[in-house]
Amino acid sequence: MALDNERQVVHEWKNGSRKAYEALVKHYMADAYMVAYGFVGNREDARDLSQDAFVKAYQARERFDASRPFYPWLYRIIKNHCLNFLRCARRSTSSLFYEGETGTREERFAATAPTALEELEASERRRLVRAAVDVLSDDHREIVVLKNFKGCSYREISDMLDIPMGTVMSRLYYARKDLREIIERLEREGLSNEPAGEVA
Repeated sequence: MALDNERQVVHEWKNGSRKAYEALVKHYMADAYMVAYGFVGNREDARDLSQDAFVKAYQARERFDASRPFYPWLYRIIKNHCLNFLRCARRSTSSLFYEGETGTREERFAATAPTALEELEASERRRLVRAAVDVLSDDHREIVVLKNFKGCSYREISDMLDIPMGTVMSRLYYARKDLREIIERLEREGLSNEPAGEVA
């Protein structure tokens, strides 16, 4: 959700006001972190990358078109920064795609405390899905992260990626189809029976 007086804040920021930019950072920091975490699947890296993205955005303020919304522009900076990080680091587990990570979602869906077996099964499923998301193309990974991890609407994704809503729907359909096929293949190959790694 945009800042109530965002246009004025952006105008002040572009004129050099650090206080105005601090307001933008405060408003969008949680969203930036969630996007970064969706791409890299690690809390510390996500914190660093989202903070770096705000620095990059501040340095690029002269290139920002103040007539357009701020967050879609920031999102593209975060995405590119995360993808560059993943390419350079060649991380084997770069994405997380499951509903139970944040406290609010856990509270929303966890009616009863899980048993040890349920926790183990959930952990294995998370590893499996994370590995599957990592195999997706960049375009498919980001659409899955935005829709299924961050919970963006089709319209929000359309605005952030600057693509028609029909393209969003089509890309998401094929991304989910690919994801299911990859998960099924990994299950057949027995990935879920391998020793568990870090679950961020």
